[in-house]
Amino acid sequence: MQDQYRTVARAGVHEAEINRSRFICALAPAATEQEAQEFVARVRREHPTATHNCFAYVIGADASVQKASDDGEPGGTAGVPMLQMLTRREMRYVVAVVTRYYGGVKLGAGGLIRAYGGVVGEALDALGTLTRRRFRIATVTVAHQRAGRLENELRATGHVVREVRYAEAVTIEIGLPDAEVEEFRRWLADATAGEAELELGDEAYGDS
Repeated sequence: MQDQYRTVARAGVHEAEINRSRFICALAPAATEQEAQEFVARVRREHPTATHNCFAYVIGADASVQKASDDGEPGGTAGVPMLQMLTRREMRYVVAVVTRYYGGVKLGAGGLIRAYGGVVGEALDALGTLTRRRFRIATVTVAHQRAGRLENELRATGHVVREVRYAEAVTIEIGLPDAEVEEFRRWLADATAGEAELELGDEAYGDS
């Protein structure tokens, strides 16, 4: 399992004009292949008169799902360079659609490859990327009288507090890298005089 992956920071659009053709790259994060396909379909509906709507997406922290389409451009000149730009940048859980409005000047195979790959790279630069790191969801259970101070100390020491629930006791859910579990267990015992319980849950990814 990957310790981290990169994805696009937000959905957005970047446009470039190359030899009178308009190239509009729409980028978005996509958690599943279905989400990616729905995004592609939505962009195609928004540009029904475009000459081409080519796409590429990479799903999975290990890039296990990769798809690309030239949508009528010469084989290997659109979807593949788009996909190569995403994988070269180590992007995951991301979908890119490049809409082309033909401007009357043929670009040739090399020109198309540079245009489609290039506009995806420019869109990534414009929208920004973020790194998500793998962590363990950990639940700390503590008595009410210690909860407020413990929560403050957790935040002050840089831990990501995901949720706080109040019942007979207080449970604080945090994200914890696997490598830090034992050190955190010792810190928690010291901070609460051994009165807090730590339960480890599933793995997830979060922003770094």
